[in-house]
Amino acid sequence: MVTLRKSDERGHAEHAWLDSYHSFSFADYHDPAHMGFRSLRVINEDWIAPASGFPTHPHRDMEIVTYVVAGSLRHRDSMGNTAVMSAGDVQRISAGQGVSHSEFNDSQEAMVHLLQIWIVPDERGVEPEYAERSFANIEHGKLNLIASRGGRDGSIPIHQDVNLHVAKIAAGSAITHPLSAGRAAWLQLIAGSLAVNGESLEAGDAIALTDEPAARIAAVADAHFLLFDLA
Repeated sequence: MVTLRKSDERGHAEHAWLDSYHSFSFADYHDPAHMGFRSLRVINEDWIAPASGFPTHPHRDMEIVTYVVAGSLRHRDSMGNTAVMSAGDVQRISAGQGVSHSEFNDSQEAMVHLLQIWIVPDERGVEPEYAERSFANIEHGKLNLIASRGGRDGSIPIHQDVNLHVAKIAAGSAITHPLSAGRAAWLQLIAGSLAVNGESLEAGDAIALTDEPAARIAAVADAHFLLFDLA
């Protein structure tokens, strides 16, 4: 089964400092038809204005993955971690027993563009953990693993059976990602144009694949995307 999630059908919150699109129900946006996909609970695509951001707020029992697309994001949390993340950086917070953090645009001039992802963990009440890694220099034309259970092949470890990949592929090239029996995929297109299992995607669109033998991905224009392989 192939299900499209078009960009302009997502939930949308626009504030003076934040432009945010929600693939799934989040905050004031509630849609019973879009409460998540497998263990994916949130995919928010955010543009944060210069010198603005989210003040300190708490989380529990969630794997929070942030992927910076452009700009710089300043992070601070109750575990004592501080960081300024740039394009291609990936951060994971295992909130577990409870953690608080803040996120601000570190620039006084440019917007920061990011995707924040929440994944329901396979274990509750874990000790909070933090990890951050740069994937700015990924190999183009292939899927690059950036998060997985156990942190396989240099990826960031998460508490769930999810393989999260990032890819940048040139127009005219293609990737086929096999899906094992019982697994599903969610592809979130950040930029460019794709044809995925016969469906056309533009920037901001997503596609869910269930009971499909593979994700067949062809770039119509140079493309940048995330692919989740989910139990």
